[in-house]
Amino acid sequence: MNVRDTEEFDDPRRPLIRALRFGAYALIALTVISLMAWGNARDLPGIWGVLMGAAIGGGFVLATALTVLATSNSTPTATMAVVLGGWLLKMVVIILLLLWLRTMDFYDATAFGVTTIAALVVALAAETFGIISTRVSYVS
Repeated sequence: MNVRDTEEFDDPRRPLIRALRFGAYALIALTVISLMAWGNARDLPGIWGVLMGAAIGGGFVLATALTVLATSNSTPTATMAVVLGGWLLKMVVIILLLLWLRTMDFYDATAFGVTTIAALVVALAAETFGIISTRVSYVS
């Protein structure tokens, strides 16, 4: 085996990049399927519910992986501070957004709730699969 053959397996960011790619593809697929189902069942309010649910649910999971990837070259303390700060910021934004959306009636709440939960589960499962199926070297 040539030394060049292992270069692609030596990048420690590779599992995160693959997780983001898998998560984004899964989120797009879920959004399209949900748009077809909820758009057919609930018309325009269902479409709005799906779009907001996919953005919130998928964005929540993908943003965490993105912050870890963005801080991958920093110290573990800095990475954890950014991840924790990002998580707290996401919580505040989601709570304020949900409080604001509670008063609106342009979207279907069932489509929104089902799509949000499905997006969280599907994006997390796809990211997990992307990480555990990535070939990386354990010894450098």
